[in-house]
Amino acid sequence: MASEEAQFVARAEHLAGPTGVVGFQTRAAREAAFAPQDRYVLPQFEEKTPYGFKRQDPYTRLFEDRIIFMGVQVDDTSADDIMAQLLVLESQDPNRDVMMYINSPGGSMTAMTAIYDTMQYIKPDVQTVCLGQAASAAAILLAAGAKGKRLMLPNARVLI
Repeated sequence: MASEEAQFVARAEHLAGPTGVVGFQTRAAREAAFAPQDRYVLPQFEEKTPYGFKRQDPYTRLFEDRIIFMGVQVDDTSADDIMAQLLVLESQDPNRDVMMYINSPGGSMTAMTAIYDTMQYIKPDVQTVCLGQAASAAAILLAAGAKGKRLMLPNARVLI
C-alpha cells in the first residue's frame, strides 16, 4: 500500500512541475503520468565494435540477427512495425531466412491479414516460433511460416 502511495505522490509531483502548479504539461503527458506502469525497463547493453562502442537494446540486436519478436497484441500499429521489419530484412538480403518469434494474444483480423500477406510476398522464408502463446490472429501468423519451418516450444500454447 505504501508503494502505491509513493507512486501517486511521485506522479503528482511530476505533474506539478518545478513551480508546483498543475496544468503546465500537455494532456498526453498528464495521461502518461497516470498510465499503468506494467512494463519493466528494457535493459540496454554495450557492444565493442571496430569503431568504438555501440549501445543498443535487445530488440535491435534481435533485428540485426534477422529475428522479429512479436510480443504484443496484433493491431494496426504492431502490424505496420512488423511489415516494415519484414520488408527491410528482405531488402538487406533476400536469400536469408527471417525468424519470427510469437508470444501474442492475437487481435485484429485486418492487421493480421496485412502481416500474413507481407510474409507470403517477401522472397525470404519466414520461420515462425511460438513462445508462450499464439492465440487467434497470432495462431494464423504462426501457421503462415514457411513449410517445415514452423515451431513451438514444449510449453507453448496455440489457441484458435
